[in-house]
This record gives sequence, C-alpha cells and structure tokens, in this order.
Amino acid sequence: METLILFSPLVGAILCGFGWKFIGETAAQWVATGLLFFACVLSWIVFLTHDGVTETINILRWIESGTLSTEWAIRLDRLTAIMLIVVTTVSALVHLYSFGYMDHDPQWKEGEVYKPRFFAYLSFFTFAMLMLVTSDNLVQMFFGWEGVGVASYLLIGFYYRKPSANAAAIKAFVVNRVGDFGFALGIFALFFLVDSIRFDDIFAAAPTLAETQLTFLWGEWNAANLIAVLLFIGAMGKSAQLFLHTWLPDAMEGPTPVSALIHAATMVTAGVFLVCRMSPVMEFAPEAMMFVTVLGASTAFVAATIGLVQNDIKRVIAYSTMSQLGYMFVAAGVGAYSVAMFHLFTHAFFKAMLFLGAGSVIHAMHHEQDMRNYGGLRKKIPYTFAAMMIGTLAITGVGIPLTGWIGFAGFASKDAVIESAYAAGPMGYAFWLLVIAALFTSFYSWRLMFLTFYGKPRGDKHTHEHAHESPMIMLIPLGVLSLGSIFAGAIWYSSFFGKPNEVISFFGGAYGEPTAELVEQVAERSPKASELHYVMESAPGEAAIYIAPENTVLHEAHYVPTWVKLSPFIAMLLGLATAYWFYIVNPSLPKRLAENQRPLYLFLLNKWYFDEIYDFLFVKPASMVGRIFWKRGDGNVIDGSINGLAMGFIPMLTRLAGRAQSGYIFTYAFFMVIGIAALVTWMTLSGGVE
Repeated sequence: METLILFSPLVGAILCGFGWKFIGETAAQWVATGLLFFACVLSWIVFLTHDGVTETINILRWIESGTLSTEWAIRLDRLTAIMLIVVTTVSALVHLYSFGYMDHDPQWKEGEVYKPRFFAYLSFFTFAMLMLVTSDNLVQMFFGWEGVGVASYLLIGFYYRKPSANAAAIKAFVVNRVGDFGFALGIFALFFLVDSIRFDDIFAAAPTLAETQLTFLWGEWNAANLIAVLLFIGAMGKSAQLFLHTWLPDAMEGPTPVSALIHAATMVTAGVFLVCRMSPVMEFAPEAMMFVTVLGASTAFVAATIGLVQNDIKRVIAYSTMSQLGYMFVAAGVGAYSVAMFHLFTHAFFKAMLFLGAGSVIHAMHHEQDMRNYGGLRKKIPYTFAAMMIGTLAITGVGIPLTGWIGFAGFASKDAVIESAYAAGPMGYAFWLLVIAALFTSFYSWRLMFLTFYGKPRGDKHTHEHAHESPMIMLIPLGVLSLGSIFAGAIWYSSFFGKPNEVISFFGGAYGEPTAELVEQVAERSPKASELHYVMESAPGEAAIYIAPENTVLHEAHYVPTWVKLSPFIAMLLGLATAYWFYIVNPSLPKRLAENQRPLYLFLLNKWYFDEIYDFLFVKPASMVGRIFWKRGDGNVIDGSINGLAMGFIPMLTRLAGRAQSGYIFTYAFFMVIGIAALVTWMTLSGGVE
C-alpha cells in the first residue's frame, strides 16, 4: 500500500507529461488527478489504521560506495503517516481545483497546450515530496529535497513569458541552494562521525555525538550542536525562515494552485518535518535548539509585521504562511515536536483553503490581485466568501477559551504552541513575540476579509459588475478543506497535544510524564527506558529511546497560568477590533495613519528592506565580479589573445608558409642548403661532432 502511495504521483506525472499526445489533454489530466485521489485514500487508510510501530519497506538497493550503503526504503511511522495525508490530500484537491482555475488561462495563447504540462509538474512535485517524507535515510531525503526544489522552480516559473515569473523562479532556486548547502554539510558531518546515513544508526549514535568535538572552520564545536545547526540551515531555506525567506513572496508569481500546494502544506513544511524527524539528535543539541526557537519566533513576528500593509491578496497569505512556519519552529525548538506537527497538520487545511479561496476571488475579478480594487464581493461570490471566512476564523484562532480544543483548527494548535513556548521559558522572548504575532495575524487576516468582501466596490466598475462565483469543480475542494479547518483541531487534539498523565502516540513511540506505567510500557521494548526521567521512543524494538531528562515541556504546557491560555484569544480579539475600526467604521483612518507614520509604513511595505540589503551585499558585488571576469577576463584577455593571434600572428605565418610553397625547384634546394647548414652548425656548437 505504501509503495502505491509513493509511486502513483510519479506514474501520473509520466502519463500526463508524455502520454497526453496519445490519450488526449483532458484524459491525461484526469489520469493524474485520479491517481492522486487514489494515493490520498490509501494515505488516510494508513493514517487511521497505523498502530505507531515503525516499519521499513525496502524498495531496492540504491548506492553502494565504500562504507556507504544506501537503500531506497520507506520508513513508516506516525510522523510519516501524518505527512502522507497532508501531502496527498492537499495535492489531490489542488489537482481538482486546477481544472477550473487553469481553464482558459489568459496567460496563454489560443490553442497552446499547457494544462498537461502543469498537471505533470504538480504530480512530479507530489512524488518528490512523498520521496522526502517517506525516506529512511538522509541521502534519500536529500534526493526528495532537491526534487521538490526542481519542481517548485518549474511551477513558480510556469508563466515563463513573464520576466517577473522567471526572476521569481530563479530567486527561489538560488536562495534554497544556500540552505541546501548547509543541509549537505550536515549530512557529510553525520556520515563522517557515524559512518552511516540511516536514521536508526544516527539516532543510536546521538548520545555519542553530544560528547564529541568536531573541528570546523575556525575552531572546535560540539558535534551534536554543529550538526543540528547545519541541518536547520537547510530547513531555513526550504521553510522560508528569516534571512532565507525572501523567495517566498516572489513565488506568488506562479499560478494560485501552485501557491496552495507549495506554500500551504507541502514544500514549506519540509523544514519542520526535518527538524522533527531528527529530534533524537536535536535533543542533545540545546544551543542549536535555542537558535531554532529564537529564529522561529523572530520569523513569526517579522512576517506578521510585513503582512500588515501588503495589498496583493496572495502576498498577504504568503507572509501569513511564513509567520505560521515560525510558530512551528518555536514548538520544535522547545522540544514539543508533536505540537509542531499539530500546527503543521491544521495549518495545511486552513492555509490551503485560504490560497484556493484567494484564487477563486482572483478568478472572479478577472485576475485582479490588489485588494484595494475589491470590496463588496460577499454577495457576488457567497460560497468563496464562506470558505474564506472559515479559513480566517481558523488562522486567527477563534474558539472557546480555556477548553483547549473547542474551536476552529488553528485555535487548538496555535494555543498549544504558545503554551509550550511559555512552559519552555516563562516570560521569554519566544512567548511574547508569538502573542504579538497572533495579534498581527488577526489584524491582517480580518483586513483581507474586510477589504475584499465588505464595504463599497472599488477599482474597475466593469470588473465588479461581471464578478461571478467560481465553477463547482473549484468550490468542492474549498468545501472539503473547510471541514478540515473546522474539525481537524478538535478531533486530533488529544493525539497531538494530549492531556496530563496520558501517553501521546506520536513518532511511532510514546510521550508522557515519567509515570511508572509509562516506563514499564516502554521498557518492554527497550531495557534502557528505566534509566530515563522522561521518555520518547523513536525506534521501537531497537533500544533507541532518547530525550533529554530536562525536556518536560509537553507535560508542563498543560499547567501554564490561565492568563497564558487566554493571551492568544485576547490578541485575536484586539486584532479583530482594530481591523473592524480601520476598515469598516473609519475607512479613511489607514491612509491617514500611513501618511503620519510614513517611514514606518514604507519600512514594512518594503519588507524591512531585506531585498535591497541583499541586492547591495550580494547581488551587485556578484554581478560586478561577473562583469570583471566577462569583460576583462573573457573579453580582453581570452578573446583578445585569441583574436590577436587569429588576426595577426597566425595570418603572418600563413603568408610565410604560402611563400615557401612557390613550386620552383631552386626554392626547395635553397631551403635544403639552409637546413643542412643549420644542422651542421648546431651539432658543431653542441659538441655533437668530434
């Protein structure tokens, strides 16, 4: 079953990309979509029936080189099962949605064949992502990691006639390569120290890595901390964390279904998955985990501030994605890995729905994306409005306070992240930044709703008059994702966050407080369990149970003060009230505020000037060096030398050689005499004649 899940998208990509000429465009698209729904159904069966025990399904022997022995295998545990349903569910719905969205796309000329190529790219992306999340070793994961990068490049630059789309695709590819270099160094370091890249071998060596020093660059480093940081640098690029985030908003140049697939639930969550997968190593790297926590909180805050003033509907949601990824990394950074995966899980539903809902709005408004040209659309596109409202209620965290789970999906998971951040460091940096980010998230989310669906129509009058609801094939995915946005948090709250004194099934192992029953339960699988204060089993049956004794965050998060539990709800209300005042009660206030606070407004509108800083520090110097090598090196030195020889010296020699070939006997006799004289002279002077 797992093999069918993995290879169904690949078969769909091949048939759609190369077989459409034989079976037709429409049939090829339906084949690719049908195979994705087939994989989705199987993934849900695996998720609902998996008992938590880690399994390995070998596919084939892959790389054999010295001591490196790599198999292509599927590692099936609870973490894999979660990612399977996230990837296949969103991808299947995006495939279905794309039938309506890509129909009569104005970016293409009449008669051009572009749909099979688009669906083939989507399916190939899904295969690469499944390759990543099912990997049993780091080389296999890196293969899927790079495959996702290639597919995202193709999808972001799908409108290749647009210079902005080409530039965005290149930018995404280059920025991700920076992070991938760190990931590759982490893999090299692990193989150097452990002599294996299999997860089970690495996890078993984690305690040893914590006691090992490694020479790198300018000094000695703790191996566990260094490896954890290098791996996280890879995660930073793929998950658009601060400093390697600049590619994410530009990636909105791709078609909207691409935004939903890449930026909602799949590619950008790969970094979170990597940190959670490598948690046994991360547990022995406290300094690295502190770095993850601080950077995640900073990312959540910075992205939320930028989202406050963006006017492109897709860019607002893109910065929202970046901010929510920061939440996930904070949870992983404090050691609450199940909470990080919980937010990843719920985020997939409501963020995919928000992107697809935005696509429905863009479709209705004839591809207008500036929210300042919207207004009053709730009666024109009521189903899209309802879906976007549900998504907004989910992302802002609407629910009944102090219940923990009675509310929309984002309410349960976001509160769990904030409570875990407080439990890890009361009154700390991460906690307060996440609460402030929650307030900003509420403001820009409701700002989007009010500007788009409320008030008077703005912009082109003809466009508003002809705005219409999307076809049913685009609305069905919104309906399905709405169900997930409403119920996912409540249904799976206990499975991910649990209750005090309960064992939480996750990672194919067990989490819980160190009760005698828990230790006894886990000790049946590993004799080392009795030595631990707090346990996490990551490889049942292989005596591989690791967690730092001081990591009791998951347990303590349930006992945070009441005001901490209320803080995200209060932040949500403040953001909602402010947005309502700005855009419903007093619509002229935002413009006046922007004029009065012009420097701050421009600072946020220009995204903290990260692009300008990078352009000054990296792009322009690199271009200058390139021009020097091009103009001076290649042009003057290489081309100049070659052209000089070709146009001066070589023709001169040619003319001399031509004159020597005169055809007269006395000329050849003359050269023979000269040659004999030169030979005799050389032999005489060199002592060759006695």
